[in-house]
Formats: sequence, C-alpha cells, structure tokens
Amino acid sequence: MISAIQIVLTTGILFLGFYSYKKIRSSYLDAFLIFLFVITGIFFVLFPDYTTVLAHFLGIGRGADLIFYLAILFFSFIIMKLYHKVRGLEQMLTKIIREQSLTSAVSTQEETGK
Repeated sequence: MISAIQIVLTTGILFLGFYSYKKIRSSYLDAFLIFLFVITGIFFVLFPDYTTVLAHFLGIGRGADLIFYLAILFFSFIIMKLYHKVRGLEQMLTKIIREQSLTSAVSTQEETGK
C-alpha cells in the first residue's frame, strides 16, 4: 500500500529531477546522473526496507545513513556544477571587460591625438 508521504516524496523527486534536467542540460553525463538519482530516490521512497538491506550490504549501519551519504554525493555534484558555471561566467566577464577597456583606451587615444 502506498502512503500519502510516498506520493508526496515521489512527486517532489520527479519535479526536482525534471526541473534540474531542464535547467542544467549541459551534457549527457549530467542527464544520466540526474536520472540515476531520481530513480534511486523513487526506489528508496517506495521500498524503504531495501535501504537498510542495501546499507548492510555496503557495510553501513542504517538505511537512513545510506540515504544521507547519497544526498551528500548529490549535493556535491550540484555544488560542482554551480562552481563551474560561476567560474565560466567570471572568465567571460573578465574577457568582456578586458576587450571594452582596450577599445576605450584606443578610442580615448585617438580623440586626444587629433
């Protein structure tokens, strides 16, 4: 029997997975990882007893700890994606400012040279 919280959590996971896929869309690897986390999350929500079985198989004491460790991996993935995005924006901004500064310096020099 599926409980109300399972429906809410499954809907939330599907929504977040779809939203993440639409926003990130940078590579097939990213899409695969999002898909993997969504499927894993839904499996753990629908079959919570298997988290403990899987945790014991992996040498972890409780299923809740396993979910916590997987959440750390997922959030690390998101943080790295955001870091690379910000780093790319910083480099693009530096390039634009450098080009504008050179253009401004040349035009100022031409004005004063006349």
